[in-house]
Amino acid sequence: MLSFVTNSCSKCIRHKMCSFEMLLVCFHLLLILAANAQAQKTLGFTSANSSFKIAIFADLHYGENAWSDWGPQNDQSSTKVMSTLLDDEKPDFVVFLGDVITANNLLVRNATKYWEQAISPTRSRSIPWASVFGNQDDAAFEWENEEKEWLGSVGLPSIQCPNSSLAAGVEQMVDCYFQRTTRAELMQMDAQQSLSHSSFGPQSLWPSVSNYVLEIASYKNPTSPAALLYFLDSGGSCPELKNGSCTKSGSYPGLISEIQGKWFQQTAAQKNPDSRIPEIVFWHIPSQAYKDVAPPPGYPIKDPCVGSLNEGQVASQDEELGIMDILTNRTSVKAVFVGHNHGLDWCCPSKNQWLCYARHTGYGGYGTWPKGARILELVEENFQLKSWIRMEDGTIHSNITITSA
Repeated sequence: MLSFVTNSCSKCIRHKMCSFEMLLVCFHLLLILAANAQAQKTLGFTSANSSFKIAIFADLHYGENAWSDWGPQNDQSSTKVMSTLLDDEKPDFVVFLGDVITANNLLVRNATKYWEQAISPTRSRSIPWASVFGNQDDAAFEWENEEKEWLGSVGLPSIQCPNSSLAAGVEQMVDCYFQRTTRAELMQMDAQQSLSHSSFGPQSLWPSVSNYVLEIASYKNPTSPAALLYFLDSGGSCPELKNGSCTKSGSYPGLISEIQGKWFQQTAAQKNPDSRIPEIVFWHIPSQAYKDVAPPPGYPIKDPCVGSLNEGQVASQDEELGIMDILTNRTSVKAVFVGHNHGLDWCCPSKNQWLCYARHTGYGGYGTWPKGARILELVEENFQLKSWIRMEDGTIHSNITITSA
């Protein structure tokens, strides 16, 4: 019924055939639709003693080696682990913390197909989410060790191109093979989902796309945020590291630029001028400040750090261009959460805030460590940020609590 009325309004307005009564109906309908859309997009605490729980899914790496058996099997396993974690924790919100897909494995310009698979466990449970990009989400296709085999007797793997490319003729096949799906196209697909809170950042920050802020509404005062979630796009960086150095480039440098830092400053000054509202920051590639607080690789994680996995060095952004100085000078910033380094899951204090890793959630990407997700629980009363890691096997570890002080 609603769609019928909406279509009728659209037709009569477009053809200038609406009666005064119909215009009133359409205007009333638009108000209802706007109110419903706003209600669906509102995030917040639901009672005076409630918490707001967030599950962080990092480094899922869907779409690897689609021409083999293990790639699709890994995707199925990643879907299963997310489903298990969501059913165990029942979060209010999900953050996809980058490298949702491994685009440099995608021969065909069909990254959105794998992105749809990755968000499906969250969407099917009607849980809202937001996404921030990693270095491999829009990487260009790269030939791997199988290059000679593909070009030899076996040939290219069997793939299907989008119908639009086939209909356009052979001369348009380049649109099918060997082209990345851009960050902007991925964001467009994600943001149009009804439960998605992902958003295009200011175009002045492009090619860095996923820069935005979300408000978690207070229960006591729904028009005022009780917490602010900032998402920053940390760029392309290095798909491969050798002795800590880049061997291949991503789609663009892996860093948070000076203009992104200025955007954060301006946005924070507007939304939280007195630093009264707690702020939490998400991006994919750790800043170089993580190196300063990191436990020695391969050794047990000791106080004041908290965690269970410390296999490997911090592979950080290419350069540090001021974002950490900006965050350090804001007492309202409680923690930064990153992914990218699959063998690390620790949290360590750094000056005014905590620097934390998520947990490698997906079966794609390097490393065979058990899978899990970092969980955040925000408590509005005397603000607290609690965090722990929930594993696929149901175990919980690495509990920390960050208070408003």
